[in-house]
Amino acid sequence: MAQKGRGSGRRGAPRRAAGGAKRAAPRAATRPTPKATPAPPAPREEPRTFRLGAIPGATPGKWIDRWRERMPHVALELVPLEVATQREAIAAGEVDAAIVRLPIDTDELHVIRLYDEVAVVVVAADSALTTVEELTADDLAGEVVIVPRDDVLGPIALPGTEHPRFDPPETTADAIATVAAGVGVVVVPMSLARLHHRRDAEYRPLRDAPTSTVALAWWAERTTPDVESFVGIVRGRGANSSR
Repeated sequence: MAQKGRGSGRRGAPRRAAGGAKRAAPRAATRPTPKATPAPPAPREEPRTFRLGAIPGATPGKWIDRWRERMPHVALELVPLEVATQREAIAAGEVDAAIVRLPIDTDELHVIRLYDEVAVVVVAADSALTTVEELTADDLAGEVVIVPRDDVLGPIALPGTEHPRFDPPETTADAIATVAAGVGVVVVPMSLARLHHRRDAEYRPLRDAPTSTVALAWWAERTTPDVESFVGIVRGRGANSSR
């Protein structure tokens, strides 16, 4: 009897596909990875200028430097102001904000006090008053006290002093020039003494004299994002601090 072919009687042996190749196992369906949607570009800001007013003697340099670092897309223009017309400049919109000297009519204004300035006595460089580090009202007895028309301190009680026999100078610079020539003394905030510094004049702090307050002011109804940014810089807020 003929024998059956080898292996022909094995049960459970896998059947081969035609040609002897094994059938590949079906692959699991894969979903395509969705592409990330790019973020929309930030809206481009239109070039603009922030106008900052400043009265004589103001020193906003450090705040301007911070502005230029933080707001390079917004130019800052420094606009010189006179104390006598500082409020009118703000009201007329000539500046977006201003460093002003108090007192000022605060109606319709926002005002932030910045610092107080010491009053000093400006005297001729060869005056005997320069022999001390600071002066008192008593030290000025017998002196002619010149008050310029653009005075910002207001009346100061200086018993025993004399009024000049000539018309008041128009400006503080004129008054200091007169003092440097050897006529009288003038009392001003320290920043103005520094602003109008001369080799032939010196100044000394006046003890117990009223101080002069410097402040930041702007029109309340024109509080723009740029104004708020400058206020944040003045108050020392970081770039990401909330207002």
